[in-house]
Amino acid sequence: MITVATLPDDVLARRERLPVKPAPVVLTGKRVELRPLDLDEHVDALFAVSCGAPVAVGDRKVEAYDAEALIWRWMKGGPHADVAALRSYLAAQVAAADMLPMVVIDRPSSHPVGVAAFMSNAPGDLRIELGSIWYGPIAQGTGASREATMLMLEHVFGLGYRRVEWKCDSLNERSRRAAISYGFTFEGVQHSHYIVKGKNRDTAWYRMLDHEWPDLAARRSTAD
Repeated sequence: MITVATLPDDVLARRERLPVKPAPVVLTGKRVELRPLDLDEHVDALFAVSCGAPVAVGDRKVEAYDAEALIWRWMKGGPHADVAALRSYLAAQVAAADMLPMVVIDRPSSHPVGVAAFMSNAPGDLRIELGSIWYGPIAQGTGASREATMLMLEHVFGLGYRRVEWKCDSLNERSRRAAISYGFTFEGVQHSHYIVKGKNRDTAWYRMLDHEWPDLAARRSTAD
């Protein structure tokens, strides 16, 4: 006979404290600051770093680039033809009942450089996902994504979540490498999981558990 132990009362009680819509928060690191996405305040600047046109942020500059290849290929939306299209895409995320999109701001310049969301929130299971993540080329390779991810992980584990998920198209090698480098564990591929832009998507699943976070956080602190 197999018996499964009931979780401790203090663990189960955490579920009552966590809303389905993640609560707004500001997360500040050395390179980036994350704030709840404000459509009126942030969308114009986000379009500027994601539309393929040349852009400068602080002392960094990128020339014209292929936005589909560098940002939007594996996302459910984009490339976006104009600011209104990007706003519509992001507005749906802002309105989602279980999602909180965060704008990632480059601290030295105070310029938005990308978006990362708390999503698929399931407080009843103490589980949440970090997803719908994208950065303009102006921020790619700068460490912005790594620091933003660490700030988000620190926040949700501090709230009492037991499991944080990272999912991506199984063909998205850049996202898969990032998940592993950030400390997530690969769990497998869910085949025919979505139809995205008329194409099949097999989804690679990664996760981090609460008991794994302290060691990662300690290693991050030493590296810093």
